[in-house]
Amino acid sequence: MSAVGGVAAARGPAGAPGGGPRAPWRARTGALLGGSAPLLVVGVAVSMQLGSALATGLFGRVGPLGILWLRCALAAVLLAAVFGRRALALALPRASRAGVAALGVVLAAMNACFFEAIARVPLGVASTIEFTGPLLVAVAGSRRRIEVLWALLAGAGVALLGAPGAGVDPLGAAFAFGSAACWAVYILLAKRLVGGAPPLPLLTWTLVAAAVVLTAPALATAGPELWTGPVLATGLAVAALASAVPYLLELLALRLVSAAAFGILLSLEPAVAALIGLVALGQALGAPEVAAMGCVVVASAGAARAGA
Repeated sequence: MSAVGGVAAARGPAGAPGGGPRAPWRARTGALLGGSAPLLVVGVAVSMQLGSALATGLFGRVGPLGILWLRCALAAVLLAAVFGRRALALALPRASRAGVAALGVVLAAMNACFFEAIARVPLGVASTIEFTGPLLVAVAGSRRRIEVLWALLAGAGVALLGAPGAGVDPLGAAFAFGSAACWAVYILLAKRLVGGAPPLPLLTWTLVAAAVVLTAPALATAGPELWTGPVLATGLAVAALASAVPYLLELLALRLVSAAAFGILLSLEPAVAALIGLVALGQALGAPEVAAMGCVVVASAGAARAGA
């Protein structure tokens, strides 16, 4: 999961204020894309999971924290290069800066847990467990029976991953649950911040804060190979696929659909992760894992629709 998902989820309906493109730009974009928001959101999931799959190839050389540090640092550089001063706007309110630092810490913990998880369990399994974080946020405090049922369905799906036939590594599952908890906290923090700061500089500075937090542990575990050309090139590709490109696609999608519809479409992410894990990494899932993923996807989509 990237920084962008939490910020986008916290922004509210499409067109909400926050430093986004002007209305004429939105109109031209909508005409150009023919209203293809579903394709954009699928593109978000595909790009994100491709970046994660690519990152796993470097775990044996620089470790999960090494490639994660490159991802955060280089993604901030990419956003600054593409958007210029808008990405590093000095208008970021002073009152938001402490919150951005906290958001960066949570982002670092969330992605560190996820990378440690996908080093031990298939990408689709890790993504399925991680998605319970935003799902619980969506249904927390609700007293409507239907939303409680969605939570129970997701819980049943996660329970399937503990079935004897699933064979999920316990430590990998624990890291994925840690990522889910951090994602939930990230969304709650982001919701408090996006009302007082434009999302683009908020995202960029959050990535910078995460990179700062990860610097010491990443350098301590990665070794000198972190600075070799192939590793840096792959890190740049991971930063683009898992952070910069999804941010651009989410901006476009949120201009075409409501936040609720965006959440429903993004619920396909665990299924996309499983497909990419199969094609790119040869990670075939058994029946318990597929059933668990189906439960979480349906529950997440249902909760997002109920929230509309």
